[in-house]
This record gives sequence, structure tokens and C-alpha cells, in this order.
Amino acid sequence: MAGMEAFRDAVTAWAAGGPDGAVHELAARVSARTVILLEGPSDVAAVNALADRRGRDLAAEGVCVLSMGGAMSVGRHARFLGPTGLGLRLTGLCDEREAPFYTRGFEQAGAAPQAFYVCSADLEDELVRALGFPRMEELIRQEGDLRALHTFLRQPAQQGRSAEQQFKRFLGTTSGRKIHYGRVLAEALTPEQVPAPLDALLSAV
Repeated sequence: MAGMEAFRDAVTAWAAGGPDGAVHELAARVSARTVILLEGPSDVAAVNALADRRGRDLAAEGVCVLSMGGAMSVGRHARFLGPTGLGLRLTGLCDEREAPFYTRGFEQAGAAPQAFYVCSADLEDELVRALGFPRMEELIRQEGDLRALHTFLRQPAQQGRSAEQQFKRFLGTTSGRKIHYGRVLAEALTPEQVPAPLDALLSAV
């Protein structure tokens, strides 16, 4: 839905120092009711991909899936968008190490302090573990990156690391790759493979 995209873009512009008037106007126009606060764009790609797989149009449901550009921004976003600001319901998905930022930010905004879901250790780890080594390699081959993966795995720095660590590091080596594979990996999950935090998030909105 273009209106929800405009609302998301207005929030992003506000976070970068822009005015907040457009956010208030668009929130009412698109009937926004819930904001999913995520750390980065690869998380957004994965959440949207799984929602699509389940036949859901989050934007049409009044749900904004928002990348904040890092967990340390959660307090500011929560105060502006949550009960003490626009009055929207807040939820989210975060890395294990960033959970205290979410708890504190939600509490300060008057939102339920545990109304978000925590990945162990982060969403990429959850997705890689869920899919496993053979399926990950197959997906990377399908995306045309198998040669790049094999070159990467021969690097001395990768020797001795677990397969999960190697795959995760590979996804972050090229600009845009992590975002691209956020969608690819989420789309490849079978219903039984969906990581618990991601499943719980979508079930709650």
C-alpha cells in the first residue's frame, strides 16, 4: 500500500531530523494501528517476505514495518510513535544483545516492556540455523553466489568457524546482500522451520 510506504518514509525522514507534521497526517490517512520496530532493512525484508508467504498484506492491515537503523534508536521511535506520542501499538524483533534497549525504550514510551520478540543471537542466526547447511548452499547457488561463497570460505579468517558463522559473515560481505538474502531465506522456510521469534511476531499483529 503506497500510503503506508509514505508513512514509513515520513517517519524515516523525521528520524533524520525532519518535521513530524507529515507523520501525524499520514498516520491518520492510512489508519495506522501498529508499528513493528526493527533494527535494520534485512529484518524488514524477512518479516515482509514471511508475511507475504502467509497471504497477509501488513500495510492494508494498518501495520507499518519500520527499520530504525539500529537498536539504540528504539527509545526515540517508541516515544514518538507509541502511547505517549501518536498512540500506535508497538511491537518489534531484536537481537539478543539489544533486548535491554527495547525493554527500556518501550517502558519509557508507556508500551508493554515485553511486547517485542528476541532472536538468539540475531535474525540471521535464526534463519541460517533453521535452514541448515545444505539448503543454505542450495539457495546461494540459486542466487548465483556460489562461486563467491566458495572463494570466501577459503579465506584464512574463515577457517575454524562454524558453518553458521561463515554463512552469516558471507551475507554481510557485499552491500545489499544481507537485505536480499533476508527475503530469500524467509521465503525458503517451510512452516515448520520458521524461527519462533519471527512466528510469534507475525502471530501477534
